[in-house]
Amino acid sequence: MTDLYSATRRYLALWFPYLPADRLRRQPGFDLAPETPLAFVVKAKSALRLAAVDQAARSQGLEPGMALADARARLPQLIAEDLDEAADRHWLEQLAKGSIRYTPLVALDAADGLILDITGCTHLFGGEQGLAADIEARMARLRMTVRTAFASTAGAARALARYQALPAKDEASAIRRLPVVALELDPEATQGLIRAGLKTVGDLAKLPMSTIAARFGGEAATALRHLLGEAQRPIRPLIPIAPVVAERRFAEPVARTEYALEVLGELTAEVARQMEERGEGGRRFEASFFRSDGLIRPLAVETGQPTRDCAMVIRLMNERIEGLSDPIDPGFGFDLIRLSVPVVETLAVTQLRLEGGAVKEAEVAALIDRLSTRLGRNRIRRLAAQDTHIPEQMQLELPAVETSRPVADWPEAVPGEPPLRPLHLFDPPQPIEVMAGVPDGPPHRFRWRRKLHDIKRFEGPERIASEWWKRRDGAIDKPGLTRDYYRVEDVRGRRFWVFRHGLFGEKPKPQWYLHGLFA
Repeated sequence: MTDLYSATRRYLALWFPYLPADRLRRQPGFDLAPETPLAFVVKAKSALRLAAVDQAARSQGLEPGMALADARARLPQLIAEDLDEAADRHWLEQLAKGSIRYTPLVALDAADGLILDITGCTHLFGGEQGLAADIEARMARLRMTVRTAFASTAGAARALARYQALPAKDEASAIRRLPVVALELDPEATQGLIRAGLKTVGDLAKLPMSTIAARFGGEAATALRHLLGEAQRPIRPLIPIAPVVAERRFAEPVARTEYALEVLGELTAEVARQMEERGEGGRRFEASFFRSDGLIRPLAVETGQPTRDCAMVIRLMNERIEGLSDPIDPGFGFDLIRLSVPVVETLAVTQLRLEGGAVKEAEVAALIDRLSTRLGRNRIRRLAAQDTHIPEQMQLELPAVETSRPVADWPEAVPGEPPLRPLHLFDPPQPIEVMAGVPDGPPHRFRWRRKLHDIKRFEGPERIASEWWKRRDGAIDKPGLTRDYYRVEDVRGRRFWVFRHGLFGEKPKPQWYLHGLFA
């Protein structure tokens, strides 16, 4: 792949000037004539102001930033809705995921735009104009208003899409004809440029960079260099590029789900061959079914161990499909199916044991994968040992299919000795009232859940200092406090694990806690 910082890159900017209105008009049950003005409001400084408008409202002079009262005075028939930023962002993310059909490098651009790095991708659509025409047709089917622009930098593409009034004969001329507001500086800097008689980017480009930086600040010079293509600002893709990818494009949309799943099986074999050449196996497999109307249907499965077993991956995919609340609807058909493996690990050749131990381990791992796929990733869990001496943090509960986090080895018990830790721990430890020797003596009696327990035997203390080099928000420990643990047995033979939180030299009145019960 070409270097992200290469000067020969090409970018495509998509701007949705009426995204909130277009999204709302797509919702079932929202029936509003296109000629009816629609605006979205937010509360700012104890007043309702317009945050976004639709095309009908803008054509009648309304702009974001106006007070709602002034807007209603101008247009009494105005329909006002609350701005739903979360819903707008979710819809923009859906549009971004659908745009991955054109390039894997798609980034969100503010709250109403996308930036696509299309370097090396345009030949699949007959050039840049063919790519733009395909995107505009798909957005039209989604009833989304969009403006597009190509440039050699992401900033220039964004500026052309948002601020270009009239098309120019070439990209360089179009950029120089942009107003200085396209630099997107702070309002004071923009006003300073206009007062100085610099109304377009071309006017500013005639000055030396040193003069621009001295008079208008370094940000103005940097923004100008980015628009002119003299500096690059890499985009941040919404979805990282997977190391292993296979895809299949169709000249005519595929309307049969069964055939789409057959193609998915072929793609699974392709990624398996790629991983075999790399000596790796996949831990997560993501299938993307791109519909011809611009929407995308994702499907993902995980495995507890790296694998290249095509049959197992397809079996997990089928089980995931069976567990979906709604089937994979092809709509007007799928025109692209992509299978990516974003998580890969080294997969060495397994030596089978004579007694079949390796086979049994593989069967258990496959069972965990099937259950996690069918019941949900977080429903099947495992306990992992952690490298710490704080009792409640010595084990971590993880999804059974997750093995990427570092874990420690479980401590081995001494043969013939009683356990040092109880099987049951309270989370959090329960406070108790204790009669104990002072200043730091063992407990003689304690009250728990309104019952008094006289201690017959005790072992301890086992002194555990807090991990002062770590900060744990919400934990019982505070830096500097020590725990003295005792294994105690009451007169009825019941055994408890209690501790004093803090020594008398550390705090005036240390608190006692019951942390666990021995079997």
